Amino acid sequence: MKKMLMLHGINHNMFGKRDPKQYGTVTLAEIDARLQALGRELDVEVESFQTNHEGEMCERIHQAYADGVDAVLINAGAWTHYSYGIRDALAILTVPIVEIHMSNIHAREPFRHQSVFAEIAKGQICGFGTESYLLGLRAAVAATAAQ
Repeated sequence: MKKMLMLHGINHNMFGKRDPKQYGTVTLAEIDARLQALGRELDVEVESFQTNHEGEMCERIHQAYADGVDAVLINAGAWTHYSYGIRDALAILTVPIVEIHMSNIHAREPFRHQSVFAEIAKGQICGFGTESYLLGLRAAVAATAAQ
């Protein structure tokens, strides 16, 4: 069974409370449950990890490399726009990386238009709310089938 790692970034533990106009009222636990359900349908294992600490995110990415995961999905939140440390950790991976955002980062504040991960990601899905995660998982599964 293929293993997919879903990485949730800074402040995502506050989904459901944080800026509901932008992110809705769904919680991180609900997003992860939806990913788990879709993973069962697609016959893949989905593990989720969330942290508010950049170094912990890098350590988890290093562990993903050691564990030999088949793909990584990441919604790094604000780190997307400036964390070269996380970008360099992701660049170590030799598997597809799918960048996910619930909001359309290109239609938001100018600083959010830039992703430091974009050039190393297989692709980016943004603007579809929680559906972005499910689309991202489907894309990751398709990318691993193509390898």
